[in-house]
Amino acid sequence: MNPVASGSRPAIPPWLLVLGSIASVQVGAAIAKGLFGTVSPSTMVWLRLATSTLVLLIIARPRLRGRTGREWLVVIGFGTVLGLMNWAIYQSFARIPLGLAVTIEFLGPLSVALFGSRRVKDLIWVGLAAVGVVLLGLGPAELDWIGVGLAALAGAAWAGYILLAARTGQSWQGVSGLAVASTVAVTLATIPMLIDGGVADLGNAHVWLLGAAVGLLSSVVPYSLELHALRTMPARTFGILMSLEPAAAALAALVLLSERLGWLEWLAIGCVVIASVGATRSRGPRTVD
Repeated sequence: MNPVASGSRPAIPPWLLVLGSIASVQVGAAIAKGLFGTVSPSTMVWLRLATSTLVLLIIARPRLRGRTGREWLVVIGFGTVLGLMNWAIYQSFARIPLGLAVTIEFLGPLSVALFGSRRVKDLIWVGLAAVGVVLLGLGPAELDWIGVGLAALAGAAWAGYILLAARTGQSWQGVSGLAVASTVAVTLATIPMLIDGGVADLGNAHVWLLGAAVGLLSSVVPYSLELHALRTMPARTFGILMSLEPAAAALAALVLLSERLGWLEWLAIGCVVIASVGATRSRGPRTVD
């Protein structure tokens, strides 16, 4: 059912759709982490990408003929950073708390928002984000620095994803570019999955069912909700709401995984969330076509 009613007002408020998207992503991430004792992170990444890729290919049916070499280069790069982003953050989940991993990863899109800014007030948001990072290192729990590095790698890949998504959208209609990029991503994700012995896991129908559920919660459902929300919501409002991702991740981990954070970690998450909100607001009002 289309959430936009026949009248001028949507049947479901767009802000509620965005919050639903955030909840879906983080619940999916928490469920995935809870299954790491059954399947490896690499296998779970492959299952997530395979599920979302299958759905996207069915919906988009991308046109492949007549594409230029430049168009293929962009979409392959897009798929590469998409695969790297998913692989790195799931490996990070296996080493550090979910909320901390997502907070560190979120520095990637925050950097994109602030990059090149000449406004003095934007230095406040940079400083606040830096304070958040420092506070993460001062928390009572000893951090796995490999996990921190993997989360930072995921953040860098997320930044690349944002930049290449815009380039891909210029030459690939609708979600066809994302469908092709997802195909590239799942192909690349096959390599670490095979190295981790994931073929044996894929012989279990229960694993496929769980992986499909994670894929739907983490990719298909949130993308659909965001697509509907952006039809009536200004991009700036959307960006502000998406800034809640780190806090939502910490809450999902607390409820579903019993991962408890100290007050310093919560303060660090708050700093990054506020910095993201501030950076989004300072970009000025824009709407999505």
